[in-house]
Amino acid sequence: MSGIVVGIDGSPNSERALDWAMRQAAAVRAPLTVITVHEVPKSYWGGIPVIGPADEPVLESLRQEAEEMTQQAAGRLGDARPASVSVRAVSGFVVKELVDASQDADLVVLGTRAASGFTRLVMGSVSSEVVQHSACPVVIVPPKR
Repeated sequence: MSGIVVGIDGSPNSERALDWAMRQAAAVRAPLTVITVHEVPKSYWGGIPVIGPADEPVLESLRQEAEEMTQQAAGRLGDARPASVSVRAVSGFVVKELVDASQDADLVVLGTRAASGFTRLVMGSVSSEVVQHSACPVVIVPPKR
């Protein structure tokens, strides 16, 4: 999955990240992979993801939302489009899925949730974790001011 990977969660900040990633992919003629993750609980034994039949409809809904967000972002670009765009929806742990995707990517793009410093310390941050563990450069797109 070489090219640019962008993680989205349906938030306005991830929409900004998607727009940025689309423009960048078009500018450098790179393929774009849009990833959305259905966060699932960890197993008590071994910390593996617990995925069941009830997760399938949620995953399909997330995939459809990601497809719609991607189509809207492409529509805002006009003629400047990435070489190719694919959308993936997966069940698992957000940070792990994004770090795994970074293994074969040239760039990972994420939005920020714009939490205060204290909130970020208490709750942790997907973007901070991905930056620390990514196998490629990471761009964090800031919120609109």
